[in-house]
Amino acid sequence: MILGVGLNEIFWLVLALLVGGVISGILAGLFGISGGSVIVPVLYEGFRIFGVPEDVRMQLCLGTSIAIVAPTTVRSYLTHRTKGVVIPGVIRQWAIPAVIGVACSAVIAAFAPAKVMTLAFVVIATFIAFKFFFAGDRWNLGGELPGRAAMTIYGFAIGLCGSLMGVSGGAVSTIVLTLYSKPIHHAVATSSGIAVPISIAAAIGFILAGLPHQAELPPLSLGFVSLVGVAVVAPMASFMAPYGAHFAHRLSRRTMELAFGCFLQLVALRFLIGLFYG
Repeated sequence: MILGVGLNEIFWLVLALLVGGVISGILAGLFGISGGSVIVPVLYEGFRIFGVPEDVRMQLCLGTSIAIVAPTTVRSYLTHRTKGVVIPGVIRQWAIPAVIGVACSAVIAAFAPAKVMTLAFVVIATFIAFKFFFAGDRWNLGGELPGRAAMTIYGFAIGLCGSLMGVSGGAVSTIVLTLYSKPIHHAVATSSGIAVPISIAAAIGFILAGLPHQAELPPLSLGFVSLVGVAVVAPMASFMAPYGAHFAHRLSRRTMELAFGCFLQLVALRFLIGLFYG
């Protein structure tokens, strides 16, 4: 499989992964989303070049993305916390149910067709984008966060959906917080914190889920995690995360909302095209 790939293709793939790492790190700090939305498409094209079977390609992309962004989310959160805008108590309420959601997503990753995971990515990302584009505060559910039961459900959904999207839940938790009238800067800072336990638990989950498929996966894979992809991208993404976080606090609320929406819509469009045209 790998022997049939030329040095020129390997060079451009590694370059794309490094660029993806830079963008991923910046986005992790800027939007609290971990940057997996950038890494997943790059990995998908790379694994296609190396002949990874389509049945496990998306799962390998998502698992590798999650493993890459785990250290990135830590650096992003620590930088945001120094700004004093993390919403008190939210991370504590969401952490455990989010990790349970991650565990459920790992089971889905082991048995669900790859197209189901791709469609989940498209639907969730599109909903988030349209909220920021058109709805403003009109789609808000209230001025304060709900009670413990509802917060537990939200935490579970954030872990489940975030892991399936390969974005560590940051995008999902950001939209939940903004639906309850939290300023996007506070939502992003808090989302970067909830992404930490989600990404660590999800990485472990994807490793375990991929072990039965080890024969179909490329060399140097640990379950649905490519160790080569982690080694190439993770250091660059982690290095860039604090710069994105500092830049986020210089932008206006509306600028961040529009930028975030555009980014998610472009990524959703890319996967939607792939869903129908391969």
